[in-house]
Amino acid sequence: MTASVERVPCTVVTGFLGAGKTTLLRNILENSKGKRLAIIVNEFGDVGIDGEILKGCGVEACPEENIVELANGCICCTVADDFVPALDQILSLSPKVDHILIETSGLALPKPLVQAFQWPSVKSRVTVDGVIAVVDGPALAAGKVASDMEALAAQRRADDSLDHDDPVEEVFEDQVACADLIILSKSDLLDEAGHARATAIVGEHLARAVKIVPSAHGKVDPSVLLGLGLAVEDDIENRKTHHDGAFDHEHDDFDTFVIEIPSIANPDELAKRVATAAEEENVLRVKGFVDVGGKPMRLLVQAVGPRVNHYYDRAWTADDDRRSRLVVIGLKGLDRPAIERILVG
Repeated sequence: MTASVERVPCTVVTGFLGAGKTTLLRNILENSKGKRLAIIVNEFGDVGIDGEILKGCGVEACPEENIVELANGCICCTVADDFVPALDQILSLSPKVDHILIETSGLALPKPLVQAFQWPSVKSRVTVDGVIAVVDGPALAAGKVASDMEALAAQRRADDSLDHDDPVEEVFEDQVACADLIILSKSDLLDEAGHARATAIVGEHLARAVKIVPSAHGKVDPSVLLGLGLAVEDDIENRKTHHDGAFDHEHDDFDTFVIEIPSIANPDELAKRVATAAEEENVLRVKGFVDVGGKPMRLLVQAVGPRVNHYYDRAWTADDDRRSRLVVIGLKGLDRPAIERILVG
């Protein structure tokens, strides 16, 4: 079955923590060429950082009211409670949207979400145009699914006696298994050998003919990503994952919390503290907005393990909460007091 022209196409963008989903979506927004877009952002944490990054684009084709944030938990676990109402909200917009982008949390499994598109109340109005999985090129080249994890993925592939039951590994494999297109992010940081290693690792988990597209800074022509017309909800049974037949999955192997820090004077010093926290305390991801003393612009901080990026994304407004807050995500057992001491300085 092909996608009906009367149904609004939806693209599901999945990927592990810090792989580059938000950067990819921002590039799509900035190069939409007039296509009216809407976005559902599924945060894993208490502060809507990804949604704020996208809202800060200022793209006329995707105004702020077209961006809906879901912060009540993993979207694949709260489909009925959160996703369907968000979809209703977007479909009621005027003018009507041309395409919906769904950014799942790093922990989400795409298959249960796609299965929700089979529900009669949903299927009559929208269709899954395609599932895009964003994977971290440098991390994969190093034999890992995330930049700060030790060689977990490589060890599991090398030891046939181990079960592939680690939640992090399974999430990565399920995301890739459900994808129609793989975006190999941060490809500018890979040499030829690293690119070959990363693509080989992804290829191990592909049961279907799926293209792997290298990308730097999220730059991929939107025409490559949108308009696939695959009606994935009708093909979902051909995408075999670890959780087939399971009604629920747990995220108890991850901790997430928000740390508030004082206004800072030196962004580079904060970046060093964030990198130290990642290296010493097994932090997977840090992201947030920070107030820099004497600066009218807000500082966006994003870290994947010890790799830290920061830049001023826009001016603070009168409505902004100028408190400096960082979302911290990591494996279960994070030492919050220790991390807070490092980040506060």
